[in-house]
Amino acid sequence: MVEVAPWATRTIALGRSALDALLPPRCLVCGASVGTAGALCAGCWARMTVLGPPCCSCCGYPFDYGQGETEGETLCGACLRERPAYARARAVLRYDDASRGLIIAFKHADRTDAAPALGRWLANAGAELLRDADLVAPVPLHRWRLFRRRYNQAALLASHVARASGKPHCADLLTRKRATPSQGRMGATQRRENVAGAFMVTERHRARLEGRRVLLIDDVLTTGATAGACARALLAGGADSVDLLTLARVVRPV
Repeated sequence: MVEVAPWATRTIALGRSALDALLPPRCLVCGASVGTAGALCAGCWARMTVLGPPCCSCCGYPFDYGQGETEGETLCGACLRERPAYARARAVLRYDDASRGLIIAFKHADRTDAAPALGRWLANAGAELLRDADLVAPVPLHRWRLFRRRYNQAALLASHVARASGKPHCADLLTRKRATPSQGRMGATQRRENVAGAFMVTERHRARLEGRRVLLIDDVLTTGATAGACARALLAGGADSVDLLTLARVVRPV
């Protein structure tokens, strides 16, 4: 580990103080003044639904109450019917009216300044998954969509999760080999068909992937179609297991 000299630490702190004086930190959602960069004001934070236990052992679907003293896994109805390709999934927030603006601004409105804070949120929420992970990787964009958007929000999140946790990071572990239509208006079956076979392991990373436990990063878990397609590609490429960590997830009755 590289040690930082005390004078360098003080210089960085003074620089941050000067920058905060010129450009006071603002809430990531409403723009109100906050104490530190990358934070939410009290009002916006209070409206967020933070996810955590009790939840489905597999997909992380939140339960209204604990399931009592049970041995082994406690699964939601959807995972009892059909296990996803990934082993476990966890999310920071419920995707709803409160969190939607934050996520859409980050994803589509160039609010990349939020990435360090969101990465820390993910690292905290996914601590259990990160303990077991050998490699952190994002869900990829197709090159033409990346060209239009200019950045991959999942890749930004993955880099900051890796930085916060100290885990190895591979930004291009997966490749989206064909462009797929936007899934915003598609149902679950259409989404699965849309992304079936759309991902592959990048050839030069196959040896690095062999036998590894991968933590896949994305912004929102909706039906799990994209995450499932990515997980299947990673497992076929030699991964031992795949977990999923997202900034938010849609919560529908299962």
